[in-house]
Amino acid sequence: MGSCASDPAILKSWRKNPPSSSSLVRLSQLASDKYESPPFSSGGHNWRLVVYPKGNEEDSGMGFVSMYVECLSSTTPPIDVFAYLTFFVFSEEEKKYLSIQDVEVKRFNSSKTVWGLSKALSVETLKDRAKGFILYGEEHEFGAHVKIASPPVPVDMNLPFHKFSWSIRDFSGLKQNDCVSKTFHMGEKNWTLTLYPKGDSETDGQLHQNLLLADGETLMRGEMIFVRVQLQVLDPHGSNHLTESLNCWVMASTRAYGLPQSMPCAKIQEAYLDREDMLKVEIECEVVKAIKNNPFF
Repeated sequence: MGSCASDPAILKSWRKNPPSSSSLVRLSQLASDKYESPPFSSGGHNWRLVVYPKGNEEDSGMGFVSMYVECLSSTTPPIDVFAYLTFFVFSEEEKKYLSIQDVEVKRFNSSKTVWGLSKALSVETLKDRAKGFILYGEEHEFGAHVKIASPPVPVDMNLPFHKFSWSIRDFSGLKQNDCVSKTFHMGEKNWTLTLYPKGDSETDGQLHQNLLLADGETLMRGEMIFVRVQLQVLDPHGSNHLTESLNCWVMASTRAYGLPQSMPCAKIQEAYLDREDMLKVEIECEVVKAIKNNPFF
């Protein structure tokens, strides 16, 4: 039983509404290393939640709670069933469900009947009483929601790797709170860099940079972009560049926040300005994945 789902494709949030299927599980009474729920129906198919509370070692889940959904419907001839999967763990402390969603649509068929997450939640977190996941009676409440989807919209997965350089003159004398770069194109979208020379309200003393969708760019409901970013402040005297990397999803709800990168201002002033008081920034980035029809966002 395998997940085939990498961590960057997981989004976690809290929600009050219960999942379409949930079960109370007393770990001490499990006869094996996994729990299988009673069947439940969604989209005309029967499903089952499968939980490994101590982790599915065969799927590299040691130290984590592994959660899967199994399609129980049998069809002849075999057909593809596309679905989005969300897993839940109830917290008595929050009075809410921790929602763990795999944002990529999964294809179930006769040769692949199980999909899920091998590292949904750490066992340490599950057993931490302060987190509230242990309910009265030493039980845990696990749940799952299956939403039938249309086949995923084809996207260009060979989008080009992009490199953008930006030189900021008279850096020490900058009086404005932020500087905005020229627009550059990456993965069918236009982007800009915003730099805060003295940091922003949350990063005092740190040179702060954001990669943002440019003005006029919009993301449709359900559209998500996963980007891989490497930002460098170039060393004008050698090769000791300041480098930070980030992998992140950009979606309509997080567009305004961008992808923050912070570096110490004191270090910049001491060693990273050339003789003409110029700071040189270089960004290397690529769109790794693009999803256009996720119904949860």
